[in-house]
Amino acid sequence: MRAATYTQGGEFLVKDVPKPVVPPGGLLLRILATSICGTDIKIMKHGHRKLRDGQTITLGHEIVGEVVELGEGVDGFQLGQRVGVAPNAGCGNCRTCRRGEANYCTEFTAFGIDRDGSHAEFMSVPPVFIRQGNLVPLPAEISNQAASLLEPLSCVVNGGRSVDLGKGDVVVIYGVGPMGLLHILAARALGAEKVIAVDPQPERLVQAIKLGACLGIDPIKEDVKAQVMEASEGQGADVVITACPVAAVQNQALSLLATHGRLCLFGGLPKGAGAVPLDTNDIHYRHLTVTGTTGGSVADYRAALDLVMSEGLDPLQVVSDTFSLQDLESAYAKALEGPMGKVVMVAT
Repeated sequence: MRAATYTQGGEFLVKDVPKPVVPPGGLLLRILATSICGTDIKIMKHGHRKLRDGQTITLGHEIVGEVVELGEGVDGFQLGQRVGVAPNAGCGNCRTCRRGEANYCTEFTAFGIDRDGSHAEFMSVPPVFIRQGNLVPLPAEISNQAASLLEPLSCVVNGGRSVDLGKGDVVVIYGVGPMGLLHILAARALGAEKVIAVDPQPERLVQAIKLGACLGIDPIKEDVKAQVMEASEGQGADVVITACPVAAVQNQALSLLATHGRLCLFGGLPKGAGAVPLDTNDIHYRHLTVTGTTGGSVADYRAALDLVMSEGLDPLQVVSDTFSLQDLESAYAKALEGPMGKVVMVAT
């Protein structure tokens, strides 16, 4: 089968690889839909700390699949069943895992990160993912394409929960690429009163407003703080989410917050970015909360599915390009261009 592969210390290649086998206690999925994440692009360019030198993996961790083979002793799943996959599994024993947050386990393993993922026709699922509840049966009402975005939406859910984003909030989102757009959809679904988008690309601001932002600000040409204060009647934002890897944005974001405001540093910074100076007196005297999140848990994945099914959030609004899963080269070429939205691949 064809697969999009990366070798640590080597290169990204689309090549033929053997069809995976079913592990004892595990199962085999036929991939129905999968999308390309910014993390996939980072790995193919810079590698990943979880990989050994010379280790080759199949990329892809945003996954919808059909169960086509069951390993010995597997219960609770049927052939032909359609599932979404929360891609991170932990050791199962540490305090983080006991809290249900395997995405923060220091010994985590994940599809497309340190084990073969979904950018291929088939994917093997080891028993640890079954034991930890990572395979989530999907209702018929959600399409394969939409379900492939539940994983990135779960990361957004994690970020929003960390700052208690909810009804009546004035929310500022820095960076409205695909993840920033999902933040807009989630904020609106959670009852935010106003969502303000900040991005230097005009076409992204147009899309942000289409998806529910009340205001788009170009930080190169406009005074972000002045605009946010005007939109919030001089109070500042209740929540700011930095969905971009820019150190200067993290510094500025703090100044936009209202008293008791909450800041989520959602987008990580590249290596070498250096320390970001924060005014800790500002945090102290105005009772600000500063946090950061990465990934999503199984509970976050299920909450993302609930947002789609119960609150009407439509993740397909952030899809800009769709390719056949058999055309991996074209899908990755588009993803490398930095498209407006998500690149999704579907089985044909």
